Amino acid sequence: MPKVHVFARDHINTDEIIPARHLTTDVESELAKYAMEDYDKDFVRRVQPGDIIVAGADFGCGSSREHAVWALRGAGVAAVIAPNFARIYYRNSINNGFLALECDGIVEAFQDGDPADLDLKGGTITNTRTGQQLTFVPVPQFALDVQQAGGWLEYMKANDQAALEAETLNAHSTQAGHGHPGQEEQHA
Repeated sequence: MPKVHVFARDHINTDEIIPARHLTTDVESELAKYAMEDYDKDFVRRVQPGDIIVAGADFGCGSSREHAVWALRGAGVAAVIAPNFARIYYRNSINNGFLALECDGIVEAFQDGDPADLDLKGGTITNTRTGQQLTFVPVPQFALDVQQAGGWLEYMKANDQAALEAETLNAHSTQAGHGHPGQEEQHA
């Protein structure tokens, strides 16, 4: 069962996820060695494949580097769950087939090391130590398809252009950012 690594502070930026001094490669296994290094030097020794990061609001703010996604994925992190994400980090996650899940109250529901059950289809995460279950913003099917394919490029290779042009990504989480509400109400 995956464990949760809690980084409760809001506004964890991409330099904290992967320090700029380590951006000499785009190889995930190399980047993974330094994931979260400036925030928690022991993180890479504790994280196991399939583990989950729980973080504060606006996770991934700062620069637009995809390395922040690659470092976490390379370290074995299966998903990051936060109240919301910086828009560019959220989109980089989708493009790279990495789960960035939005969930209010997530930081308060977990302690570092708690076991978790993540149900993507059901849209829930359960702290199996306490039994508390939270519902996260549904992941658009398009994003799940990209994730299953292994990223945007792999998804494009597997689908014909006409089908891709018909796809849209218009979900609550892609309209939100920095704590702002998602889709606005339609006025007549």
